[in-house]
Amino acid sequence: MQLVRSPSQFPFDKVAQGSVVTIGAFDGLHLGHQRLLKRVVREAKDRRMTSVVMSFEPIPTEFFSAEHPPARLMRFREKYEALKEFGIDIFFCPRFNSAMRNIRADEFLRHILIHTLNMRYIEIGDDFRFAKNREGNVEMLKRVSKALDYQVEQAGSVVVDEERVSSTAVRDALWKGELDRATRLLGRHYRMSGTIVEGHKLGRTLGYPTANIGLHRRQSPVMGVFAVRVHGLGAEPLDAVAVLVRDRLSTVLSRCLKCICSTSTRISTGVTSKWILSRESAIN
Repeated sequence: MQLVRSPSQFPFDKVAQGSVVTIGAFDGLHLGHQRLLKRVVREAKDRRMTSVVMSFEPIPTEFFSAEHPPARLMRFREKYEALKEFGIDIFFCPRFNSAMRNIRADEFLRHILIHTLNMRYIEIGDDFRFAKNREGNVEMLKRVSKALDYQVEQAGSVVVDEERVSSTAVRDALWKGELDRATRLLGRHYRMSGTIVEGHKLGRTLGYPTANIGLHRRQSPVMGVFAVRVHGLGAEPLDAVAVLVRDRLSTVLSRCLKCICSTSTRISTGVTSKWILSRESAIN
């Protein structure tokens, strides 16, 4: 999968035969996102076109709510790695800034989707809106589809246990500590990753090795004490206790995940680790 961060860097030769596109934040890659991505990959293969996922960094809701942004379920690197597993050809993720904010729907469609991506088919979710003031919608896309030579397909909602699957629902489940519910919405256990950073070296006084892991988020979607399994520090996963802090007014180190590992493994800064939360993780 090729990552492209700017329209000027887009590989036009790879979409010469057209592209199958989907657009969204894709935060968390829940079951609704997964169904959409599978349909995009399948459609691109059937049409012998290039599959393109378009998103933005930062996520628009972070840009518009800079003081109180929603907790991210995935940081950028996690999203990239997850999309790659689905077999997407191009991940187009330009920066969301004031210029992007002010693009009108017609300009977004013609200059970005048609001229840059050479879009011939677009698959979107049931709540899709785009461009300035969210003026673009599925009706607008369908209205001009024949003139611009592309097709539009809108996917319906995915419902699990009578609940519509969404990133908002996943955040709600995690914040409430309802990890079973989060797992059902995601189709997998929730996981986070980060790079080990320097701490205050207090752990060595406890008799256990510790790791301070930077979340790379303004705030964490979960808070509390959990039993976790940490990957990336050795050949086998390590059992650990994690204390997740959600205080955006504190320093970067205070917003870290602090793991107390149950082995004597030496832990070094700069190492990327990954941890998984499940129903059994919550410690009361």
